[in-house]
Amino acid sequence: MSDSVGLSRRGFTAGMALLALGGNARAQGFAGLGRDAGEFAPVLPGRQLSFPLDHGAHAEFRIEWWYLTANLQDAAGQAYGVQWTLFRQAMRPGAQQEGWANQQIWMAHAALTRADTHRSAERFARGGIGQAGVTATPFRAWIDNWQMQGGEAMAPATLSPLDLTASGADFSYALRLAAPQPLVLQGDNGYSKKSERGQASYYYSQPYFAATGSITLDGNAVEVNGQAWMDREWSSQPLASDQTGWDWFSLHLDSGDKVMLFRLRQSDGANYFAGNWIGTDGQSVQLAPDAIAITPTGLTQIGKRQLPTSWRIAIAPRGLAIDTTPLNAQSWMGTSFPYWEGPIALRGSHAGVGYLEMTGY
Repeated sequence: MSDSVGLSRRGFTAGMALLALGGNARAQGFAGLGRDAGEFAPVLPGRQLSFPLDHGAHAEFRIEWWYLTANLQDAAGQAYGVQWTLFRQAMRPGAQQEGWANQQIWMAHAALTRADTHRSAERFARGGIGQAGVTATPFRAWIDNWQMQGGEAMAPATLSPLDLTASGADFSYALRLAAPQPLVLQGDNGYSKKSERGQASYYYSQPYFAATGSITLDGNAVEVNGQAWMDREWSSQPLASDQTGWDWFSLHLDSGDKVMLFRLRQSDGANYFAGNWIGTDGQSVQLAPDAIAITPTGLTQIGKRQLPTSWRIAIAPRGLAIDTTPLNAQSWMGTSFPYWEGPIALRGSHAGVGYLEMTGY
């Protein structure tokens, strides 16, 4: 269920593009992310990410997101998934304008998933009027009363602890997030390639959050705990013009290792693979594309679409060979710019939990 229009993930993708570009974006699909960067700031290798500065907004880049997913359970062992996202899109480059003339658009998603239900909500705001934004020091990301906030005790190197809140018409949650280890850089020291033609983003994660708190579903509150993963990315053109969508995984392995993987699909049927293996020591090692095998193994009918909601993942150099199954195969945001996102379970050479996002189907 949704109490407002819902879009895809780190792909406010076509949604934000539509707001910024008008009707052409609807016909162009992901062209909002695949358009030439123009006068927006480029993403180049070699940039050293800096904290707390890079926890804040980067208005010189076209697109940006603060994205958190959590795999949770209650005292009885019932599994849940939670999603909290805040997206920023610049409609045009240049000096930031004041008030309603500001060129930034903000969008946020909140979602709560259980085996038998998937709920979501969405909010929009215009920059320049204080309704939404992100500050690096003290760290605060917000839109209306949805917040991801760090207090005086927050350490920039871990982005911890944080308090997270959001609500929809029929659900809400309030979580405390604490991480014992520093942030990790994705890709090559934070430079994440999305194609062989120069498309890229700056990308870091906090995959070590322990989450505690409460969720409320249809008026019934329950205490939960589990693991959470936060992603931060910003870019001006993260996709090539012929890339039509992606399949993205964040994996919490029972060994304590963390894995981020994605497959970008192209209109010619080819795929671009990338990922990082994050060890228990916190070291993030980029995986070679030819070491990654991500293969659909099961389809779910959702309306007129068939989506690959079960997958086999293999990373031979790391001895990983697992199958993923969704907590709720109907974790579909059937909105103007639809996508699938939800918690998954892992079995095979490694056990664990994670999150899957699929766009462009």
